[in-house]
Amino acid sequence: MKILAIESSCDETAAAVVEDGRKILSNVINTQVEEHKIYGGVVPEIASRRHIENISGVVREALDQSGCTWDTLDALAVTYAPGLIGALIVGVNYAKGLSYSTGLPLIPVHHLRGHIASNYLSSPDLEPPFLCLVVSGGHTVIAEVRGYTDFHILATTRDDAAGEALDKAARSLGLPYPGGLNLDRMCGGADAGDFKFTYPRLGDGVLDFSFSGLKTKIINTIHNLQQRGEEIPVRQLGASFMDCVASYLTDHVADAARRFGYSRIALAGGVSANSVLRRKMQELCQKNSWQLYLPDRAFCGDNAAMIASQGYYEHLSGARAGIDLNAYATMPLDRLQDEKMIYSQ
Repeated sequence: MKILAIESSCDETAAAVVEDGRKILSNVINTQVEEHKIYGGVVPEIASRRHIENISGVVREALDQSGCTWDTLDALAVTYAPGLIGALIVGVNYAKGLSYSTGLPLIPVHHLRGHIASNYLSSPDLEPPFLCLVVSGGHTVIAEVRGYTDFHILATTRDDAAGEALDKAARSLGLPYPGGLNLDRMCGGADAGDFKFTYPRLGDGVLDFSFSGLKTKIINTIHNLQQRGEEIPVRQLGASFMDCVASYLTDHVADAARRFGYSRIALAGGVSANSVLRRKMQELCQKNSWQLYLPDRAFCGDNAAMIASQGYYEHLSGARAGIDLNAYATMPLDRLQDEKMIYSQ
C-alpha cells in the first residue's frame, strides 16, 4: 500500500510517499528556518503563508520522486493535530482537496503518533509493545505504545516542554535559532565545570516533568553573572543545563520502564536528536540490558515520511476522514478528536 502524506504542523512544508508503512519512496521537506531565524523563533503567520506558497510544489516533487502517479497511490494522510493552527489548516485543506479530486481515502494522523512511527522507518524490526519518550519543543511525553494505534500516556510535562527549555536556555546564552540544535553543537561535548543544575522532584512515584524552574534557574544564573560583570561561560553553562535536562528525561524513562515492565525503549521527536540525551539513553539501556531504538536524525524533526508511516497503520485500523475534517491546535496522544467519526464502524 502506497500512501502520500502531508505535514505542515509548524514551519516545515513536507510531503512523502511511503509503501506499507516502512519503505520510503520519497521524502521532501521545505524548511523555513532561515526566514524565522531573524525573529529568534517561528512566527505563526509567516509560517502559514509560506505553507500556502510551497505546498503544491512540495507535493508534486514528492510524487515525482516516488515514481508514483495518482492512479498508483492507495491513500492520502495528513497531520491534523496538534500544532500551529494556521499551519495545520493549510495542510488539512490541501489534503482534503486532493482526496476530493482524486477519490483517494483521507487518513487523519496525530503529529506525535507520527513521531513515534519515525522509529518504524529507522528500525524495520520494531513492533509494539514498547515504551517511547516523545520529546520536542512543544511536547514531553512518556507513552506506552501498546499497539500501532493504541497508546497510553504515563507522563507528561506540568508546564514547559524539554525542547522549549533548551531553546530558551540557548537564547539566553546568545545562541542563534534554532536554539536547541545550536546548544547541542556548541556545548554537547563540553565540560560543565563548576556549574550544577538539579531537576525538581514532584513527589514519590510521580513520572511527570516540570521544566519551568530549570529555565528560570539558568536565566537567573546568567543575570547574576552579568550583574557581577563576569564573562558568561557559554559552553560550561550550556553543557550543565543539557546534562540536567537529559538526566531528568532518562531517569524518568528508567522509572517508567521498571515500573511497567518494559525492556524495549524508543525515543522520538526533535529533541531525540540531542547528542547528550542519546548518549544517556544508550548508557541506561546498556546497563539494564534493554533494547534501545533511536530514529535516524533525518527523521527526528518534522517530516512527512513519519506521517505516511503512521497513516498506514491508522488506515489498517479503519481511520478515515471526510471533507469536514478539521485541524486542532492541541490534542492528547492517546485520544483522537471525534474518534467515533474518524474510525469506521
